[in-house]
Amino acid sequence: QVQLVESGGGSVQPGGSLRLSCAASGSISRIDAMGWHRQAPGKERELVATISRGGSINYADSVKGRFTITISRDNAKNTVYLQMNSLKPEDTAVYYCNAYVFRAGEPKYDYWGQGTQVTVSS
Repeated sequence: QVQLVESGGGSVQPGGSLRLSCAASGSISRIDAMGWHRQAPGKERELVATISRGGSINYADSVKGRFTITISRDNAKNTVYLQMNSLKPEDTAVYYCNAYVFRAGEPKYDYWGQGTQVTVSS
């Protein structure tokens, strides 16, 4: 079994900051790419950012140019982070992490966390 557990969500005022964490645990041989996605009320889930095991990063067009959102990871801790500064109301969503995990003797599988709510409101 593999579990991804997100934390760090909450309610902040516009301009505030949050740091989301997502820790993977269980019988893990290796984790390849990890990522963050979000789903706003009434909208489809969308990609925010991905990061490879080696640290190559891809940001979605919707957040590119906003140097206030940064994805990073700690391979030793099987954890991916999303630092969000200068948050805007349009960033309000449930944020989900995912990870492509290898388990011994099994092909790579895409695991997802349960989501953490981020609300930006005055």
